[in-house]
Amino acid sequence: MARSPSGRTHDGDFTEFVQASWPGLYRTAFLLVGDRQLAEDLAQTALAKTYAAWSRIEDRAAAPAYARRTLVNTASSWFRTKGWRNELPTDDLPDASYTRDPSTRPAVVDALGQLPPRQRAVVVLRYYEDLSVAETADALGCSTGTVKSQTFEAFAKLRVLLGDAVIPATLGAHRD
Repeated sequence: MARSPSGRTHDGDFTEFVQASWPGLYRTAFLLVGDRQLAEDLAQTALAKTYAAWSRIEDRAAAPAYARRTLVNTASSWFRTKGWRNELPTDDLPDASYTRDPSTRPAVVDALGQLPPRQRAVVVLRYYEDLSVAETADALGCSTGTVKSQTFEAFAKLRVLLGDAVIPATLGAHRD
């Protein structure tokens, strides 16, 4: 069994990575697909694909970004799958720590489910994963201009769905 420079096996390194990255990957997956079981499947699929590439990921600090991009790409391919629609109802969120007013969570998740997949991915990566415009563009494999325009369009729709009290007019209002 191959060992890393620290003396741990590659499987041991990967196990440690999974334990550290699972909560964030699952949360992102849930926000992308809107269903707990599908989110688990998506996060597990992304981790399986990451494991398959594990020996090629020399810089372990890059592993979370690799797994996140794999997760988003996998979700995108699921969105394109004929007959599958990602708008599934749910009563609960997997993690209550990422919104300010807990009473708005169900409405926000429902509104996210009404966004087109690319807009939803941009909002989740920018505002829940706290990625920069450039990091979001890299994760989605698109230009920074696309991220900016998709953010603008997503927030315009979210304001219609949720109102300015939940989505302030200043949030996502600028394209640059």
